[in-house]
Amino acid sequence: MENIYFKIFSTTKPVISRKEFVCDDDVIAIGKQLEEKVKKIFRGSLAIREVDTGSDASCEQELTALANAYYDIERFGIHFVASPRHADMLMVTGAVSRNMKEALIRTYEATPNPKIIVAIGDDAINGGIYKGSYAVLDGVDKVIPVDFQIPGDPPSPKKILSSLLKILEEVETKK
Repeated sequence: MENIYFKIFSTTKPVISRKEFVCDDDVIAIGKQLEEKVKKIFRGSLAIREVDTGSDASCEQELTALANAYYDIERFGIHFVASPRHADMLMVTGAVSRNMKEALIRTYEATPNPKIIVAIGDDAINGGIYKGSYAVLDGVDKVIPVDFQIPGDPPSPKKILSSLLKILEEVETKK
């Protein structure tokens, strides 16, 4: 045990610098604009329910990254909820598998109006690499109406944030 303490205290240079943990200026600027839109449209809090309808988990990893310490979207008033009954927005990832069709429809119906439906990633938009497979129904729009799409395979967290800002700008102009 003493060897471990000796190594810890004798190391002069950190392996990872503090600068690597600081969020870049673009993300902060996008986040501040998002925060203003969320306050104006949703009175301070945008609740998102994410639904995986048969993806390869890459989009989920990018959405999970939005909640980590680097992006920390909660500071901008955006959070993920466990129930569609509490959601303002549905984010759907993955090509809709036949087994997930009913679950997606039920989730859609449980989400209160007005609801915003966003298809994230190429798989959710048109089936992606699974398009035409016997096991999937292709894109989300084949099962429920989709309001917005965020293309990419998978889209980066920064792209998701900037796309979310564009979505909220469009929602604001419709109101």
